[in-house]
Amino acid sequence: MSLLETIKMAGLDAIDAANPVAIFFGTVIRVEPLEINVEERFTLTEPFLILTEGIQRRIERFDLTHRHDYQESEEENQLKQTESALGELNITIKHGLMLNDRVILLRIQGGQQFVVLDKVVSK
Repeated sequence: MSLLETIKMAGLDAIDAANPVAIFFGTVIRVEPLEINVEERFTLTEPFLILTEGIQRRIERFDLTHRHDYQESEEENQLKQTESALGELNITIKHGLMLNDRVILLRIQGGQQFVVLDKVVSK
């Protein structure tokens, strides 16, 4: 490598060091396994993506059993209990990434990994 090329490489490294993060926008083109097309230039697969908690699918399980204590009459000192059992229910709190979702990405210095920050809700 010539001296000029070495100086040029050092300059580029200095620029990269001054800008350690770059912002990109992408579109989910596949969910399982996850693939994101970045600005119609290249596609990232799961090994290159770091997902934040905020974009993960989240399902909560709720027990909808209701118990109620009551007294039939004032003369009776004994409490009785009634129970309504609707069972357990899964409720989706967040759907996670879905096909065609637009996302905002941060490229980590070196360009080998990208952090998927969040979904984009408007253009």
